[in-house]
Amino acid sequence: MISIKHRFSGATLCEFDVETVKEAVLLAIKKCSDLSGSDLRGINLSGSDLRGINLSGSDLRGSDLSGSDLSGSNLSYSNLSGSNLSYSDLSGSDLRGINLSYSNLRYSDLSYSNLRYSDLSGSNLRGSNLRYSDLSGSNLSYSNLRGSDLSGSSLRGSNIEGEKITINPLSISGLRYWCLITDGFMRLGCKRFSHSEWSAFSNEHIEEMDTHALEFWSQWKEPLLSMCATHANKKIEEV
Repeated sequence: MISIKHRFSGATLCEFDVETVKEAVLLAIKKCSDLSGSDLRGINLSGSDLRGINLSGSDLRGSDLSGSDLSGSNLSYSNLSGSNLSYSDLSGSDLRGINLSYSNLRYSDLSYSNLRYSDLSGSNLRGSNLRYSDLSGSNLSYSNLRGSDLSGSSLRGSNIEGEKITINPLSISGLRYWCLITDGFMRLGCKRFSHSEWSAFSNEHIEEMDTHALEFWSQWKEPLLSMCATHANKKIEEV
């Protein structure tokens, strides 16, 4: 008999005559059980069909949800710190206030999801789909956004590498180095400097950054700095 308990009260939410917690969770979904507030730390639900599940306020720290379908689910205010959600589908989900710090979200689908005030610090979002997601007020400090699609998303008030975002960043892929232009900074690959610092760098300084850096900078310096200036002007206009 496997019991699923509430993370704070310890009360039994549901129990099933099965051998694993994964089987119990999947049965609970079929029976439309409300699993909000569950203690599911370290659970392996990889590759599961969890569409529409209500796990709001649950403890899923260190869990494996890789490749799972969580579209339309409610994980608001849950703790998934250190979890594996790579290649998972979280599109259209309620993820308000969720703790996803230091989690693996590589190539996950977070499009149209509500991530307001979420903690994504230190998470790996490489190649993830964040199109039209609401990331307002979220913490993205030290997260890996390389190759992620942020088109149509809202990042006002979010924290990216210690910078408070007031206008949506400009993400550019397809170049030799992934580019992210924020209010006052531009990241090219692993290098991040202020707009003015990029503008002032000598060719010698650029050449020291990477084998192909100078060739790239000679071709893209003017267009990228122009984009930085345009982006900074938007901030001034909106203030």
